[in-house]
Amino acid sequence: MKAEQGWQNIAGERWAALQDLTDAQLGPFGRAALVRVEPRAGERALDVGCGAGQSTLELSALVGASGSVVGLDVSAPLLDRARARAASAPHANVEFVLGDAATTRLEPPFDLLFSRFGVMFFEDPVGAFTHLRTELRPGGRLGFVCWQPLAVNAWAREPLDAVRALRPGHPPPSMLEPGKPGPYFFSDPSFVAGVLGNAGFENVVIEPYVADALIGGARTLDAAVDFTLQIGPAARFVAEADLAGDERVRPALRAALAPFASERGVLAPHCTLLVTARRA
Repeated sequence: MKAEQGWQNIAGERWAALQDLTDAQLGPFGRAALVRVEPRAGERALDVGCGAGQSTLELSALVGASGSVVGLDVSAPLLDRARARAASAPHANVEFVLGDAATTRLEPPFDLLFSRFGVMFFEDPVGAFTHLRTELRPGGRLGFVCWQPLAVNAWAREPLDAVRALRPGHPPPSMLEPGKPGPYFFSDPSFVAGVLGNAGFENVVIEPYVADALIGGARTLDAAVDFTLQIGPAARFVAEADLAGDERVRPALRAALAPFASERGVLAPHCTLLVTARRA
């Protein structure tokens, strides 16, 4: 993946530093996907794009002491954080591996492959999933969660629109280019079904799943603005459009996020897809 180098430094370090906040936001969707893929005691599982390890440890609890989990990620800073977390969970039977899931050879077979928002960045998604299929035993299961389109995820779209209005002539972030790897690359169910079918998976089920979540785990509007300035489409636009330090940015983001603020925190619907399939 071209993004691999970036995840080794600034991006990986930022996500590692903010892992408590990202886990608070994304964790519920990973758990919803885990329910669909049904991990069982004694199974061997692979967590693709495991990040700082929350989903890996959750998988480990489900497969139990008789099972095992490998967490795979391209980011050394995130894996350092994952290993530190696993060290404080001594009963977790986990291993973390640095590598690109599209090509890294592990020790198959796995009973299941899982990913929480980690499979949308492959340059060649059919090739990547074809490789991942070979890591599964015959009949093995695949399950992951990915985003629906940015257009229906107002929690990310509204802040992006707000900062784009400050520099209207600048193109949208490169991570949002149609048909290119990025957070919304798998937002079309027909595209996802085609990728998995061409990679040799069957029994593909794609379920829209929408639930409220705290934006960056934020309990206050200022905390949500802080998070949005560091991670997500608005943060990327601010960086690419050279808006960092512009005194208009923070008020614009605050106004965009204000409709989501409540006594419970900065809460917004998050629109995702839960995907399951099997190796033939």
